[in-house]
Amino acid sequence: MAAEVLIDTGAILALIDKSDEWHQVCVRALPRLPLPFLTSEAVLTELFHFLDRQRLNKEPAWKFLHTGIISLASIQHAELRHLQRLISRYSDRPMDFADATLVYLAERESIDAIFTVARPDFSIYRIAGKRHFHVFPLERPSAAE
Repeated sequence: MAAEVLIDTGAILALIDKSDEWHQVCVRALPRLPLPFLTSEAVLTELFHFLDRQRLNKEPAWKFLHTGIISLASIQHAELRHLQRLISRYSDRPMDFADATLVYLAERESIDAIFTVARPDFSIYRIAGKRHFHVFPLERPSAAE
């Protein structure tokens, strides 16, 4: 089954870390989204870098990845020029490498939905320079969560 939704680092972190302010919102959104999600190696690198930096337990991340909820897409050397172009286009943002891989995968795989807590960024980014992302979750954390 082909993926219909991309997933970003922040959404993965929110799903696995109960103390994350986005945890409840992302957990509620999860059953409404088609699985599996698609992501890049750069997103997983960013995920594990963040876990190291925050000295968080990596086991929940590994358990989550082993569920099969996420499919991993690779980006070949010849495709790096597309990422460079995206990072240059959004230099005022600035777009990081992991985000560039997701925008590129959206274009390459014809996916226009993303599960992310980085709504401001993915509301600006365009697929193929034209189409908007459908950003999930739709709600935001409340002060009580």
